[in-house]
Amino acid sequence: MSDGPAVKLALHPAPGLAVCIVAAHAAAAACLWLLLPGYLGGALAALVLALGVVVAWDRALLRATASVRGLVLGAGDAAFLLLRDGRRIAATVRKGRLVSRLCVTLAVRAPGRRSLMVTPGMLDPESFRILRLWALWGRVPGQAAVASRQLPY
Repeated sequence: MSDGPAVKLALHPAPGLAVCIVAAHAAAAACLWLLLPGYLGGALAALVLALGVVVAWDRALLRATASVRGLVLGAGDAAFLLLRDGRRIAATVRKGRLVSRLCVTLAVRAPGRRSLMVTPGMLDPESFRILRLWALWGRVPGQAAVASRQLPY
């Protein structure tokens, strides 16, 4: 790995994540409705469900104008967020990172953002691997250095 060139990753919509987000908000809305019967409970449940739809639209389906449609990964904690409306925002990734085979969650220090979650369906497999490596080690993969004795004849 090297601290060399930046890597640009294009994010794609994740319908499965959108379904999970809406389902979680629907479950929370149902709990509210059961705890607070009547108009108040129904209104709160509708608001929570509407919030789930908005969050899924923005974070999973990437349809809002401020949705992150791409990442440019640099050395260390530096990154750029590429938004759907064409803006490019400089960001710093803070310590609170979660890296697993199911998702990468980055705590981002940028205007209007606190976190960014990327699932495998949002990137091709090689790009998701690169993002995981960058999130763990703060470097993007480069040409592997090979000693002359390791090369086949």
